[in-house]
Amino acid sequence: MAPREEKLRCTKEPYIEDVGPQRIKSIRFSTFSGEEIKKLAEVQVWNNRIYGIDLRPVENGLLDPKMGAANKTGVCATCHGNFTECPGHFGYLKLTLPVFNVGYFNSILNVLKCICKVEGLVFLFEFCSVFFLLNNGVVKKARASFAIAHDFSRSVDESIEVVRAALSHIKAKSSFQIVHVLSPVTVLSLFKRMVDQDCELLNLYDRPEKLIVTTIAVPPVAVRPSVFVDFGKSSNEDSITSILKNIINTNSILREDLEGAAPPFKCLDCWAHLQIQVVEYINSEAPSVPDSKHRGLIQRLKGKQGRFRGNLSGKRVEFTGRTVISPDPNLKITEVAIPVLMAKKLTYPERVSAYNIEKLRQRICNGPDKYPGANFILLGDGTKQHLRYVDKKTAASELKYGYIVERHLEDGDVVLFNRQPSLHRMSIMCHRARIMPWRTLRFNESVCNPYNADFDGDEMNLHVPQTEEARTEALMLMGPIELWTGKQLFSVLIRPNARTKVFLNLMVKEKIYTKSETMCPCDGYIYFRNSELICGQLGKVTLGNLSSNHLD
Repeated sequence: MAPREEKLRCTKEPYIEDVGPQRIKSIRFSTFSGEEIKKLAEVQVWNNRIYGIDLRPVENGLLDPKMGAANKTGVCATCHGNFTECPGHFGYLKLTLPVFNVGYFNSILNVLKCICKVEGLVFLFEFCSVFFLLNNGVVKKARASFAIAHDFSRSVDESIEVVRAALSHIKAKSSFQIVHVLSPVTVLSLFKRMVDQDCELLNLYDRPEKLIVTTIAVPPVAVRPSVFVDFGKSSNEDSITSILKNIINTNSILREDLEGAAPPFKCLDCWAHLQIQVVEYINSEAPSVPDSKHRGLIQRLKGKQGRFRGNLSGKRVEFTGRTVISPDPNLKITEVAIPVLMAKKLTYPERVSAYNIEKLRQRICNGPDKYPGANFILLGDGTKQHLRYVDKKTAASELKYGYIVERHLEDGDVVLFNRQPSLHRMSIMCHRARIMPWRTLRFNESVCNPYNADFDGDEMNLHVPQTEEARTEALMLMGPIELWTGKQLFSVLIRPNARTKVFLNLMVKEKIYTKSETMCPCDGYIYFRNSELICGQLGKVTLGNLSSNHLD
């Protein structure tokens, strides 16, 4: 039987192969080349004007509609999404002359130290390496900002007597430039001459010419939004937009100087100014950049307010409270006292049933201002009512089974207590809420040890789980007693004063050497049977904080 031929169906949808789950072995990061940036971008940016006469973003400008919506009323010209739907699209800025990338400046130096400054070949074979080492000097960072110098004078060791004697009889017939500055154009030409085998030899996983900046990727408008002031008549642009505008202006001036045959020193000064502006765009805190008021790309990523720590790792959450802590010995170790003011703001969504409908009706009648009350009602069709703007008695009488009432926190509610820095799992534990007056969060001072807390102005965080599953997990997995080991439990049961009946203390030593007793190597072990101490001494070493391996 002949196999059946399957006809391919013509469709505009792209073909996506379902390869199934795969295991990732490694991740390799690389840089974009100029051509790759052009393929990624949607529009070329060359216009130094941002807005037109009608206060609309101009085409090929830094706020071109093809890179995303510039304001809440705008529409993206690429995906036709609004300000909230469009993720943004990249543009590209073509530089008249290449410049060095400040982030890879040391890598560029390391590559140049290994290649010939004429042919771009690596010092590989022995007979070639001797020739190149004698004729190629040391490549080093020049004193000028972001320049690379090639020193020919260090090609020969002048300390040798023969060389010194020969140099004394030589008279120069013509001037020779000892130090030659390698421009980005020269370095780019050398990197393009390198073969792939030499790149692999130098542990370069990509072409080295990508380390030279020829095209700048312009970020989407959503990354650098404008702030309109004076009722929309003017706007304050983002730092990235301001730096890119300066780069466009300098790039245009450099292009005009080259096309108009301007003096070489003028072109070089403009080129050096363009280099500094590109460095400011990447890293505004670089040593060669003057005191900049703008924030570069690196400044947006690093630091406590950067993208990683400020937005990705440190997220802002709801149903959270934070204030100063204080001790309260009258509370249980599983309780935390919450101020009434905080309990009114933090709510728990409780579903209405036959067992709690009367209680929730009373909470609704109290409203959001009277404790204990409620703030919202979630109806069966998903509608959310704020009790501040509706008739409370009518809402309470119309309450049905299945509705959800976001009530104030009450005594016994499950909360999570956290002190930063959260270095171990006991830095965040589950407690029972106890609503009390005043303005601080209070807990038993016996729980200070796992939190590493003291009462000299420390602040702690309070989180309220919003589902029954989350409350159950917190009770079973994050309770203080469930997380504590035997050693921490003894620190709670330690004798607080001489009048208590707890006889655990840190004053008695385990071993008391007298003439009537014999030494036994097993005296250091402690053995309990049915909660009765069979052998061993409970003293300073066993119960103190100096050792952690005596109790399991």
